[in-house]
Amino acid sequence: MAPTVVLLHAFPLDKRQWDGVVDAIAEADWDVVVPDLRGFGGSAFDDEGPDDEPSLALMARDVLSILDRLGVNSAVFVGLSLGGYVAMEILRQDPSRVAGLALLDTKASADNDEAKGNRVRIAEQVVAAGSTEALARAMLPNLLGATTHADRPEVVDLVGEWIKDADPAGVAWAQRGMAARPDSHGDLALMTAPALVLWGDEDVISPRAEQDSMMAVLRDARFVVVPGAGHLSAVEDSAAVSSALIDFLADVRQLPFAT
Repeated sequence: MAPTVVLLHAFPLDKRQWDGVVDAIAEADWDVVVPDLRGFGGSAFDDEGPDDEPSLALMARDVLSILDRLGVNSAVFVGLSLGGYVAMEILRQDPSRVAGLALLDTKASADNDEAKGNRVRIAEQVVAAGSTEALARAMLPNLLGATTHADRPEVVDLVGEWIKDADPAGVAWAQRGMAARPDSHGDLALMTAPALVLWGDEDVISPRAEQDSMMAVLRDARFVVVPGAGHLSAVEDSAAVSSALIDFLADVRQLPFAT
């Protein structure tokens, strides 16, 4: 069995986010698992809505359950934004499952009170509206970098459609779960597996200071900057992100790796 990479998508998207990356990683001879996180895409809630209290811990358990069914004991986890939060939650739950960790345009800090309140407000708005159209309009200016807005209108349109496809119940559930997440710097400091911190230099949602704070505590990490990309670097410049991931994975492959 080839070693496994798990790609964890951003909020409020689904696994389609990774369409420009997954083939390159598979061609580098890695098995790739690309789940829809709870509440999104193929894991959207049914008409009765969610049964459980919002929790990133549950999202992490969902991912580990998929790997259990596949017989995968450990993997390299690649998470962008929300996906990074879930990857850090997996690290917190069972560090033995983490053979490597790539954190893309995310942050290890918990939300402050203002950010928590904003998430709750958005959760209430999308449920009341029964739609994510207004959310798409509100998020797109900051979700994508200035270069993408200027030069890649097709990417702006595509991401807008993905957000509109999102289930309002899933969006609200995830927002409340993200609001409750703990600080993860301590967990990163204890990790012995190699790490990659990747950042689009036009990302205003997860700023450079957040990347520096993760690099400061990680024991074995490389830092890659993707010029001209914003918060959704893997969508805005999938070639650059694929190249950075493949380089990182080549180093991970040299280490003892349990499947």
